[in-house]
Amino acid sequence: MLRLSYDLHIHSCLSPCAEEDMTPSNIVAMAALKGLDIIAISDHCSARNCPALFELAGQYGIIPIAAMEVSTHEEIHCLCLMPTLESALALDEIVYSRLPAIKDEKGIFGKQIIVDKDENIIGEVPHLLWNATSIGFDELQDIVRSFGGIFIPAHIDRKSASVISQLGFIPPDSKFDCVEVKDISKIDELTKANPILKKMNIITNSDAHSLGDMNEAVNYIKAKSRNIEDIFQAILEMNII
Repeated sequence: MLRLSYDLHIHSCLSPCAEEDMTPSNIVAMAALKGLDIIAISDHCSARNCPALFELAGQYGIIPIAAMEVSTHEEIHCLCLMPTLESALALDEIVYSRLPAIKDEKGIFGKQIIVDKDENIIGEVPHLLWNATSIGFDELQDIVRSFGGIFIPAHIDRKSASVISQLGFIPPDSKFDCVEVKDISKIDELTKANPILKKMNIITNSDAHSLGDMNEAVNYIKAKSRNIEDIFQAILEMNII
């Protein structure tokens, strides 16, 4: 078994709330400096900076995962890890079609920049990406699973935009197998209030919006290989260490 360090929730310059120097090139270089084996760019409601990630990651021996953080109709943030770049871009099309057509005409909320591997700006996304979509929580689960992806309620310990803050609890009939906790020290408190967490895998990511906030190599999974299928299996089978 391989011991692989990970950070699966990193925002690029495509997210309006992220720093503009959060280009895929800088993210990959910082991940290499920090000793990370697996990273995912997980922008708000878009995967359009993931192609550059995939072009760059191999140069540093880093395993890329295409992902996004989707805000559901209930305003629950959900991390969607996709098995391929193509499936992530297909999810991107679905999610973007379900976003309200609201533009940040004055740039108050920040730029939404698409860049290539050489940091050239190749486009901007017009509709504000951190808005809630019209996709319901359960519907999003089904869509992600239909692509073979992993659906993970994000930062469940936060007091806003989490499944617990929005619903008040984790539904006992939940179909997901993994949740994300920002502050792992809160897990005992969360589990006491939501016993279903005892049956789930728990990951912790940086949710980085700046390069300095990316995780060091402190969180690991045990996987049979570096293949995405084995990495996804490790996440789902509680091989988090």
